[in-house]
Amino acid sequence: MATDFTLNGKPASFDGDPETPLLYVLRDHLGLTGTKYGCGVAQCGACTVHLDGKNRRSCVTPVSMVGGRQVVTIEGVAGKEATAVQNAWVAIDVPQCGFCQSGQVMSAVGLLKIKKKPSDKDIDAAMAGNICRCATYARIRQAIKDAANAMEA
Repeated sequence: MATDFTLNGKPASFDGDPETPLLYVLRDHLGLTGTKYGCGVAQCGACTVHLDGKNRRSCVTPVSMVGGRQVVTIEGVAGKEATAVQNAWVAIDVPQCGFCQSGQVMSAVGLLKIKKKPSDKDIDAAMAGNICRCATYARIRQAIKDAANAMEA
């Protein structure tokens, strides 16, 4: 039985094992490779997507869980928060290797959708599940603050 859902604003369907992790459906079956595989156990954040507007680790989310729901990946993230975060990321040169960046951006966008002026504590809490092996955490925090400020202007 197929699992039907909305992906980046468009209808999507997966006709396969309902326990298949959403990450594999996105990458291997739907060709959206922006969402990355990192750890496979929801600890690194590289696979972060938005499920009904909330951050979700796609590596541990069975596709059956997204039936009838809205999934947004890095390829489809949009809006003032996404634009502000992406612009800030580039402006202060956050990425080094870039591997974790899609998950980092998705988590940052999710934070700014609920907190327009996040404190360092808010940022640290929201981003705690996202590991950056290059350790650009100070730049990530600054980019989120810059994005919040840009949204106010």
